Amino acid sequence: MMISTWRKRRTEKKVAKRGLVEDITNMELVIPRHFTCPISLDLMKDPVTLSTGITYDRENIEKWIEAGNQTCPITNQTLRNGEPIPNHSIRKMIQQWCVENKDHGIERIPTPRIPVTSSEVVELLAKISKEIHDLELCGELVSKVKKLVNESERNKRCFVTNGTAQVLSAAFVAFSEEINMRNASTGEVILSILTTILPLDGESKSNLGSISSLRCMVWFLKNGSLSSRRNAVFVLKDILKMEEQDKVEILLGMEGALEGLVKLVKEPICPTTTKASLLAIYHMVNSSHLSSSFANKKAQSRFVDLGLVELLVEMLVDCDKSICEKALGVLDGICSSIEGRKRAYSYALTVPVLVKKLLRVSDLATEFSVSILWKIGKNEKRENGGDVLVEALKLGAFQKLLLLLQVGCSETTKEKASELLKLLNVHRDRAECVDSLDFKSLKRPF
Repeated sequence: MMISTWRKRRTEKKVAKRGLVEDITNMELVIPRHFTCPISLDLMKDPVTLSTGITYDRENIEKWIEAGNQTCPITNQTLRNGEPIPNHSIRKMIQQWCVENKDHGIERIPTPRIPVTSSEVVELLAKISKEIHDLELCGELVSKVKKLVNESERNKRCFVTNGTAQVLSAAFVAFSEEINMRNASTGEVILSILTTILPLDGESKSNLGSISSLRCMVWFLKNGSLSSRRNAVFVLKDILKMEEQDKVEILLGMEGALEGLVKLVKEPICPTTTKASLLAIYHMVNSSHLSSSFANKKAQSRFVDLGLVELLVEMLVDCDKSICEKALGVLDGICSSIEGRKRAYSYALTVPVLVKKLLRVSDLATEFSVSILWKIGKNEKRENGGDVLVEALKLGAFQKLLLLLQVGCSETTKEKASELLKLLNVHRDRAECVDSLDFKSLKRPF
């Protein structure tokens, strides 16, 4: 009987203890008010105090100040000093509170790194400018910049606003004049930083557009690691946006430049790199300054010889919206040349893919598709008897173009679509239109 009573009491204690634990677990954890940021009302990770004495989370108050506000959000007093001061006392209290409540799933906030100040950035950049021809010392300083930039978004903004791009672009010019395998790492670091702080300003693009700088970037495209090839094409894309004739012509004349860009499309590193490479090629084949020049035609012809037309069409069979638009833009530029059009309409997948993209991806993709079909159709009619037009009719291009004119499009596209409809109408008696497209039934010419 005594044993039974003892067991009963022990069981009751266990049940009571379990119930107490469940009650504690189910309790809603309340964050102390002085641990939360007055702006976001979330637990502060990096508490800082303004000159008004109010503490905020660094990320939130810096966004407030960067938005142009010069007052304290709580007191509305004018800030005497825009540089917030770290509040180590509150941060340690928050960390202690996190440790005490770890059973509730609260993780201890890490001790934040001290952000770099504008004066420190200016001093570091001044050293780089001073030692710009000492590649070894300059490499050490540039590596320090990379480390600081990657530490936080705040550090990155601080470097951008203090002219880092101009200093590093000048350093890259100096480095590019003496490039070799021994000091290539310095150039790789500079390119990686420049990629991080894109887009670049006009002065930086002008520096990087020099002959030696472009030759150096082409060298990285051909011989660099995956990361350096990626960084090189990102910077090249940003430079070519300016569409300055001399920079584009210099790049077109460099051996291996076009091959390096095509290789990034053929052997993709990542989607963003593929997009950057396509944009760089787009600026080269569609430059308004070179629309009728020998250099532009030479670029289009060389891209055709490198097999870019077939590569783009294969890519268009299955790709996302962004890559599809860029690939169609490049193909539209290449089809401005006779060689590009011949290669396009002689490839079995070209017309089916272009008709497939009409009214399916985006307005931009549709405009490019219409433009390419128009260029191929009006020229191929004379050269090959209109077989491409007949194929387009069989794939339903006539109905899609009529629908496009009904739903509306740009004036340029409207004109091309109308002319293309007239060309297709001439061959309607030679074709039997169908509504669907089966890629598997197509025979490829290889």
